[in-house]
Amino acid sequence: MKLESKYFDSIRVGSKRQQGAKKETRAPACQWKGCDKPGAHKAPKGRGRDGEYFHFCVDHVRQYNQDYNYFDGMSDAEVSSFRKDALTGHRPTWKTGANAWAHGTRDEARNAEAAERVNAATARVTRKARSSRTETAPTFRRQLKPLERKSLKVLDLGDDASREDVKSRFKELVKIHHPDANGGDTRSEEKLREILQAYNYLKQSGLV
Repeated sequence: MKLESKYFDSIRVGSKRQQGAKKETRAPACQWKGCDKPGAHKAPKGRGRDGEYFHFCVDHVRQYNQDYNYFDGMSDAEVSSFRKDALTGHRPTWKTGANAWAHGTRDEARNAEAAERVNAATARVTRKARSSRTETAPTFRRQLKPLERKSLKVLDLGDDASREDVKSRFKELVKIHHPDANGGDTRSEEKLREILQAYNYLKQSGLV
C-alpha cells in the first residue's frame, strides 16, 4: 500500500493498553460473608456438587480449604466403601481373566494414585475424629494466683481440682459446718463463713 493512499489515513491501530484492557476480565466478588475483596480463587462446594465452586479472595480460600472435609457427613461404612471403589477409579470390576482393557478400566498407575489420595484423606479424617474423642481440656489453663490456691486449700482441694470437684466439695462442707447441724456452734459458723468466701472468690475468678 502506498503511503499517500487515501485508505492509509483510515487505518486505526489500538494501543497495547486498550488491547490489554479488553482481555482483562474482572474477578467476581468474594462470596465470604462480609468480604468485599475480589474472589479470584475457586473452592469446591463439596461432595455431590462436583464442578461447582465458590469464589473467594486469597485469605478466605485458605481458611475454607483448611476446614474443608470431603467426607463430612459420611459414616465409617460409607468412607470405607468409598476407599474400596477408589481403587478401581469408581468403575465396575470383573473377575480375574476378564479383559479389563475391553471394559475400559484405567491402568494400574492411575488407580494406585487415586487410592493413595483417598487413603491420605481418610487417615486425616480418622486422626481428627480420634483426637476430638480422646482429648480432654485441662481444668486450669493458666497458673493459679496465690488467693486462688489458698481458696482451694480452704475447700481441702489441690491445684488440679476441676469445676465439678469444687462444687461437690463446697456442698459437702456446707452441710457439715452449717449451724443447724452443729447446735449453733460459733466455730462452725466461722468455718462456714470462710468456706463461703473461698467459694465466691473462686467463682469470681472463673474457676467455678
